[in-house]
Amino acid sequence: MMGEFLRSRLYSFRYAFAGWWYVIRTQRNAWIHAIISTLVIGMGFWLRIAPLEWAMIVLTMALVWSAEVMNTALEAVVDLASPQHHPLAKVGKDVGAAAVLIAAAASILVGILVLGPRLLARLNWHWLWALFGLLE
Repeated sequence: MMGEFLRSRLYSFRYAFAGWWYVIRTQRNAWIHAIISTLVIGMGFWLRIAPLEWAMIVLTMALVWSAEVMNTALEAVVDLASPQHHPLAKVGKDVGAAAVLIAAAASILVGILVLGPRLLARLNWHWLWALFGLLE
């Protein structure tokens, strides 16, 4: 009983990673997400951000990746259901792309707010942050 449960969980993870790999292999924007995610993680270590800041960064990256994965799944289902061009198929695809855009825009804002002050301090550019009244 327990062996079957564990085996089914392993298959679930395998399918999930296969789906993520499909997104990375087939979606150009996923490569952009992967590169930016890697850069942000590296910058977070370099800037020694706090655990709560890590939580914000990780949640934001998860939001973007989730939106991209869901958008890819939506596109595949729409293509299956409507191989020919249809106005509603376009709406579905456009709305899915909008979800990714919203997540990406939010992640940029979170990145600026979390990493910006530390990066400017590290580069000794405090004056730039002060210009916008964001330093205390």
